Amino acid sequence: MQSVGCAIDFGTSNSSVALVRGGGEPARGATHRQSFDLSPVELVALDAEQTAIPTAVFFNGEDGAREFGRAALQAYVDGHDGRLMRSIKSILGSDLIERTTEVGPGVVVRYFDVVVAFLQHLRLRAEVCLGAPIGRAVIGRPVFFVDDDPARDAQAQRTLASAATVAGFREVEFQFEPIAAALDYERTVSRETLVLVADIGGGTSDFSVVRVGPLLRDKVDRSADVLANHGVHVAGTDFDREVNLAAIMPSLGLGSPGRSESGTIVRVPNAIYHALATWHLINTVYVPNRLIELRQMASLYVDAQMHRRLMTVLEHRLGHALAASAEAAKIEVALHDRTTIDLAAIETGLAIDFDARRQQHALSASIGRIANAARVVIDRAGLAPAQIDALYFTGGSTGLDVLTEAVGAVVPGAERVAGNRFTSVVSGLAVDARRRFAER
Repeated sequence: MQSVGCAIDFGTSNSSVALVRGGGEPARGATHRQSFDLSPVELVALDAEQTAIPTAVFFNGEDGAREFGRAALQAYVDGHDGRLMRSIKSILGSDLIERTTEVGPGVVVRYFDVVVAFLQHLRLRAEVCLGAPIGRAVIGRPVFFVDDDPARDAQAQRTLASAATVAGFREVEFQFEPIAAALDYERTVSRETLVLVADIGGGTSDFSVVRVGPLLRDKVDRSADVLANHGVHVAGTDFDREVNLAAIMPSLGLGSPGRSESGTIVRVPNAIYHALATWHLINTVYVPNRLIELRQMASLYVDAQMHRRLMTVLEHRLGHALAASAEAAKIEVALHDRTTIDLAAIETGLAIDFDARRQQHALSASIGRIANAARVVIDRAGLAPAQIDALYFTGGSTGLDVLTEAVGAVVPGAERVAGNRFTSVVSGLAVDARRRFAER
């Protein structure tokens, strides 16, 4: 009987799904297990012909409808009354997961149920593509959901497993995302290779040192070939926040002079700006009590215009739009070295110039942490950098040259290989799932 399931890359910024069919005939001259590894991966068209969609949900406050992916972002851009939620993977392992949030007048949902809704959307799209029910899934997970806290990290996986079960999957298994990327890379190699996989996405930067090769492909248990894993909870959404704080928030008062109760000049409080620049915290600044508190802070600002701009953002709920502008600016600077950020929605004629020098300065600390994680994983594997044959990049953030150069400098002698930034992980998860499903 044919085993049917799917592989899911549930990412912080983008998600994708691959169908997994078991029980097929082996290719001529190949073993049964080898046929699973080498046959084409079936990616699910989640949005028209797109196989990767933004991990986003929009709750329409006008009619109660839910939109997902690009449709969610478009509904927000179109100005529909409602609530956009992105980076929902980031709340796994945090105490936010069981809290509720308002998504419309008098309508509240648990953050947990937002994760369920998105996973259910992925399952239903996969079932439409397959034309049959799907009850089994292998889901990718970062090396660490939460840095330096094994208990919370384990809880994050249990929460995701529970959400997947509620979303309709009967059986759920997990694989590390960089291991999945290594399995996808392995499909292309002609000799045994030691590869450092750099999977740098929206929420985490994960590294693995893996032994891959054509004679290893038919092994179901690859644990002996995984020499080390390591990761840090720093990636693309952190870059967006840092660009936001460096380029946009100063025009709203971040770092500007303020007055203390004694009348001496100090800096205005910065907590509000950090919350406004962090996707999953933006809506916390719109609650009535917080708005009242922030209105009363007007006298603290030496420059009253800064406070007026801040209140315009809060009262018109422009936080998500500014976060999107920061993300767009990051990409534009990476491509063209400079950009102008239009903030006319806050104040007529307001615009901010931003360039590669300022971006590199804003991102330098995070990129340094990521590059150091690459050094740590090589050390944990008991290897010297010169022993790494290949450096395999995957994940949306690897489109930043300044980042890939910093990681590449850790293993200067390794061949650099660019995988598909958005589908390498799900393709490798499909390879992993085929092996698991074939055993049953």
